[in-house]
Amino acid sequence: MSDLGAGFGYLMKGQRWVAQHGRWFGFGLLPGLVTLVVYAGALIGLGYGADDLVGWATPFADDWSSPWQGLLRTGLTALVFVFGLFLAVITFTAVTLLVGQPFYESLSEEVDRSEGGEVPESGLPLWRELWISARDSVRILLRVALYGIILFACGFIPVVGQTVVPAIGFCVSGFFLAEELTAVALQRRGMVLKDRLVLLRSRRLLALGFGVPLVLAFLIPFVAVFLMPGAVAGATLLARDLVDPDPDTEPRPGTADSGDVPPAPRAWSA
Repeated sequence: MSDLGAGFGYLMKGQRWVAQHGRWFGFGLLPGLVTLVVYAGALIGLGYGADDLVGWATPFADDWSSPWQGLLRTGLTALVFVFGLFLAVITFTAVTLLVGQPFYESLSEEVDRSEGGEVPESGLPLWRELWISARDSVRILLRVALYGIILFACGFIPVVGQTVVPAIGFCVSGFFLAEELTAVALQRRGMVLKDRLVLLRSRRLLALGFGVPLVLAFLIPFVAVFLMPGAVAGATLLARDLVDPDPDTEPRPGTADSGDVPPAPRAWSA
């Protein structure tokens, strides 16, 4: 259980780092502000249209008597909005990281530089980094969508659907949110998605301790924007301690695929 506290500690360290480097905090706000405007519009639209969507999807309940029709459709409307919010929390980070790739790469490198030691660089052109980030984000979103569908279905189970399922949903969101954020630093170290997932699964509680509080904070409007720079900084600090800092150790095979990422300048261990 100590890993849970350690994960939360990295989140706090990242926020402190940007607080002490005000220029980088402002620099990291820009991508989140752009993405927030788009997502706010989408969620407002979902809030207004969810009841119509549920009504269209449940024509069999048109002739149901009160209160059963209202209970069914109100419950389904709430589930649709929660599902949309669940996806928004996960995709917000992916989209913000994609929009702000040059910003967050620079921020992450500065965190590495301030902590001392070698500063890994991918050595790839910007368009290639954007392509890899977009591709990996789609792969993560497909995994999240699969979990989301399963959890959505489980939401109809009495009691369990209203207690256990939301808790699992937050854990799933937190783990993948941690993956998205640490990817900024780990990708520079030559690690592809498969290896990043293996690494985080080996310290699952650490990832949850970092990601779940962030998911809960992201549910508060505008908070995600202001926490993103510190979240990237904290994820970089977390990534530094997950990888092997010994530069004399050879990287493990399989950390780069199809020429996407060159061999890491520093070795790592899972």
